[in-house]
Order: sequence, then structure tokens, then C-alpha cells
Amino acid sequence: MNAAQNKPPQKAPDMSDEQEQKGHPFRWLQRSFVTGVVIAAPIGITIYLTLAFIGFVDDRVIPLIPDRYNPETYLPFSVPGLGVLVAVIALTVLGALTANLFGRTLIGYGERLVDRMPVVRNLYNALKQIFETVVSHSEANFTEVGLIEYPRKGLYAVCFVTTSTGGEIQARAEHDLVSVFLPTTPNPTSGFLLFVPKQDIQLLSMSVEEAAKLIISAGLVEPGSEEKVPQVDPATVGVKEKPTDQVAAE
Repeated sequence: MNAAQNKPPQKAPDMSDEQEQKGHPFRWLQRSFVTGVVIAAPIGITIYLTLAFIGFVDDRVIPLIPDRYNPETYLPFSVPGLGVLVAVIALTVLGALTANLFGRTLIGYGERLVDRMPVVRNLYNALKQIFETVVSHSEANFTEVGLIEYPRKGLYAVCFVTTSTGGEIQARAEHDLVSVFLPTTPNPTSGFLLFVPKQDIQLLSMSVEEAAKLIISAGLVEPGSEEKVPQVDPATVGVKEKPTDQVAAE
């Protein structure tokens, strides 16, 4: 009886190896298809959006070109990107003209005319202030990535540092504030404007592009870090490790 009890149980024949060999080609095809999608999707979407933007500009700019100056009048085919090129040249010439005295005078007359229109005036002044702020601070905007505790202590969120807070908001605060943009996932173009004390912001070494990838991918694409942070398995959270002597005894 003791020999029968001490005899190890026989292992049932494992059919998983045979099934795995049969299913291997299908899994290989599935992995190949997913890999192809991962490679082709960003390229295809980029090309599609680029062509859509070029077509959008061409459809609105080319009809404004007189026929005798339009190359498509003399060519048997259309020229993609012609409208974008004309728009870039026109904006460059406009900027050059407004840099001299005549251009500034002309712009001044136009702004005084707009100031007489109640609704248009408010819209124009708001858009002008936004564009001037973005252009004048283009080199300083979104150059640093920060980590703040949001929406409560113990929870952290990635934010983009914009500039030091000023004006009435800073005057009414007890600490030096920094204006930060807290983007949402997976669309980082929307978010919240927060005024955070400087001591509550931890600046990160990752770039703005790496932080944007992290936000868009919902944390799936993590930027590389020089400091290796140990990875924690979610299955082991809350599980106490056994003492060393107990593990040795087993």
C-alpha cells in the first residue's frame, strides 16, 4: 500500500503540442498581418492626410489664380501642390510688406475699420492675440514636460509647461505659479489649462514628442529612460514575498 501511495501519478498524454503545431501557421499569419498593419497604417495615414491637406488648399487657392498665370492652363495635367506653393509665397510677401512703414500704415487702417464692427472686432482681436502669443513664444512653448499630481494627491499626470504665470492670477496667488497644459488621452489637442505652483512640478527628461506619443498611445509607447525603473507585475501587487528561509525549506 505504501508503494502504491508513493508512486507518482502518471501524466496524461499532452495533445497540446500537436494542436500547437497545427495552429502555428495561423498564428504566424495573424502576427504577420498585425505587423503589416502596424507598419503600413502610420505611413498610409500620413500620406492620406498630406494629400488631403494639399487638395484642400489647392481647391481654394487655384481658382483665385488668373488663367494666364495658371500653369495648368498650358499643361495637359494638373499640378498638385500649386495652391500650397502660391499660398506660401503670398503669405511671405504679405509678411514682408507689413514689415515696412507702408504696410504697417495699411494694417493700421484695416484694424481701425474692424474696430467699428462690434462682433467682428472681438473675434479679430482674440484671434490676433492668440496668434501673436503663439508666434512670439514659439521657441519657448512646450519645450518642457512636467509631472504633476492630478486630479488628487497620489495620482500623477503628464503635462506640458507653457510659461510663467503673470497678471492678476499670479498677483492673487500665494506661490509662484507656472501655466501648464494638461492634455487628454488619446487626443492631446484638447485638455485643461492649470496654474500650478513651481514646487509642485517635477520636470521630466523626456522630449515633447516622446510625451505626446505616451499620451496618444495611452501609455503603451513609453519613452526610453537612462534610469532603469524596475517593472512591477500587476499580479504581484499586494502579494507578500515569502521569507528566504521558508523558500529554501520548500
